[in-house]
Amino acid sequence: MRADTLRTYKTVHTWTGIVAGLLLFIAFYAGALTMFKAPLARWAAAPVVPTSATYADADALMARTLAEWPQARADFTLQLGDGRHAPHRLRWQPRGAALASEAMLAPDGTLAVGTPRMADLADFIDEVHRTAGLPIGREAGTVVMGVVSALYFLALVSGVVLLWPTLVKDLFALRVGPNLKRMWLDAHNVIGLLSLPFHIVMALTAVVFGLHDVIYDAQKAVVYDGRFDRMWAASGPFAAARPDPAPAALLPLGSLVARVQAQAPGFAPHTLRIRDAGTAGAVAWITGDQPCCMQRSAQGSLLLVSAVDGALLHGEYAPGHRSGWMASVSTFFALHFGSYGGAPVRWGYFFLGLAGAFLFYSGNLLWIESRRKATRRGAAPVVQSRATAWMAAGTVGVCLGCVAGLSLAIVASKWLQGHVADLDAWHRGVYHAAFLASILWAFWRGGARASVTLLWCAAAAAWALPLTTLAGLLPVPVAAGWVPAATGTLGVDAVALCGGLGLALMARAAARRVRHGAADSVWRG
Repeated sequence: MRADTLRTYKTVHTWTGIVAGLLLFIAFYAGALTMFKAPLARWAAAPVVPTSATYADADALMARTLAEWPQARADFTLQLGDGRHAPHRLRWQPRGAALASEAMLAPDGTLAVGTPRMADLADFIDEVHRTAGLPIGREAGTVVMGVVSALYFLALVSGVVLLWPTLVKDLFALRVGPNLKRMWLDAHNVIGLLSLPFHIVMALTAVVFGLHDVIYDAQKAVVYDGRFDRMWAASGPFAAARPDPAPAALLPLGSLVARVQAQAPGFAPHTLRIRDAGTAGAVAWITGDQPCCMQRSAQGSLLLVSAVDGALLHGEYAPGHRSGWMASVSTFFALHFGSYGGAPVRWGYFFLGLAGAFLFYSGNLLWIESRRKATRRGAAPVVQSRATAWMAAGTVGVCLGCVAGLSLAIVASKWLQGHVADLDAWHRGVYHAAFLASILWAFWRGGARASVTLLWCAAAAAWALPLTTLAGLLPVPVAAGWVPAATGTLGVDAVALCGGLGLALMARAAARRVRHGAADSVWRG
């Protein structure tokens, strides 16, 4: 390949990576955490007294709630409990009310009604993943990340072209030694190539997810001549429902689930949204896990059935009932969300997400090293350029600020349960405070010295999760009833403990580099 062609691709790869790299680090790191949103939500959940969570209990909850709050019949959501971590919860939005209401059965059988207590920590982490934590709103942030993902795809293509001439020689080479640039380049290339299919899927799907509103708006104006919304409503899942005001009882939940599972083998429901309860036209929009197949959403497969007799009304979002076109679209979604294959795929996506974050971090390090001005023999050490110093500080501040900020937001969610009115606002506040403080510290102290402090802070933030679990085992009022270690969340604490240990080892290595590194390096303090 001609040298000038390679230089062109290198320029494209370098600058698309630099422009998009830090935002993609945040998206990939938060995306890795979204693989275990349910365990994280359980870890951070408010204390609950373990109670029975059978289908009969869910029927009793619905009957009691609808008898006392008949307005909830129009539209309510039933979140099924598991009998260990959480009880059944029924949520609805009273007409004219600013907040939703939530009902559950207390251990003594009484109906407890109030505002929802469980903050959606999982939703916050997913929002950081979708928007890279940009404080500009979800819609605008998603559009920005759609554009960033397009740059990401260009970086992937140009990176493959650059490595192609030496692919066989360099694919599994990892030369550890005094030449740090060569070592980082080898690691960057190996991880990038071995996970290339994953990254291509992530890049292309993220472009569509990020820019789908822009694409739809263009289609509305150019293709559908203003008829798009009517066509969408006519083809949507609830269009299959036929209102019928005649009185009719809801099918007992156990029977409803059995009939659904007869039509969708392996389907395990966890959420039901029921409309027009008490009428013959009542329908249930059911979300559940079906790990054997490619699932349409990150929450699982979706089915619309009659809540009176269990008849399937809309199955386009569930395996075995969708058309060829919808099957291809669902595959597109499932490959991005990792909503197939169960726990092995989730763990695989978790480590691929962390490896992707490393890919963007190492890309910035390579940019810094490639612009390093080496000291000639016998001459005084040179001073690196301001751009190089700023890139080092920005990389350290953004990456470690994201890592520490998400850990602190998770811990804050546990400690503040029941003590603040708007826990979701505290999620954002804690994360952005840690993130901004890390960036300011990095630019004030410089990338080298700040990296040591910020790595120790990130390690401490990770260790705060298992320490919080230990606090729940102590007989103190603030932690009474937590006992997260007894509710199936030990995996969260184990991962946090290992992550903190890794960050601590990195902090020690960074401290040695600050003291004994090359005098002409931007990483020498």
